[in-house]
Amino acid sequence: MPLLIDGYNVLHIVGIIGRGVGPGGLHRSRLAMLNFLAESLEPVEVRQTTVVFDARAAPPGLPRVIDHRGITVRFAARHDSADALIDELIRADSAPRRLTVVSSDHRIQRAARRRQARAVDADVWYAEVVRRRQERQESLPESAIRPPVPLLEEDVNYWIRQFGGESLLKELADV
Repeated sequence: MPLLIDGYNVLHIVGIIGRGVGPGGLHRSRLAMLNFLAESLEPVEVRQTTVVFDARAAPPGLPRVIDHRGITVRFAARHDSADALIDELIRADSAPRRLTVVSSDHRIQRAARRRQARAVDADVWYAEVVRRRQERQESLPESAIRPPVPLLEEDVNYWIRQFGGESLLKELADV
């Protein structure tokens, strides 16, 4: 079942938007969410997922459409907003009854329902994704849950800052 996701809507629900300080903070937040989706959705879902972001905060020089680990990412560069592009994509879908639209925007939900697509609030959808991910992880042996490669230092530092762990690290270093 194809997924059409209002990217910033989900970023707000996840709670990581705006926490990244300094240049590139929003870009890192988008990447964190896209990585979470790529790791949380089933492989067939990943290939059928399109995430739409407003273009005004797109990284400079980025194309309007990119592939991120199998997820199609679109920036609404030629539209007034991501909502306008999402509305256009809903209208253009050749099989809207199979489409799931993830947005808490009621106008987008009405547009999806008019085409008989499934509309889901971002918070409800995100909670379901987290629940399914936890169930899968609980059924795996511990060795399968660990990352297959060492984490990059910059990724580790980013998440430490996101969760306020810098002060704890300083305390541990002082011990």
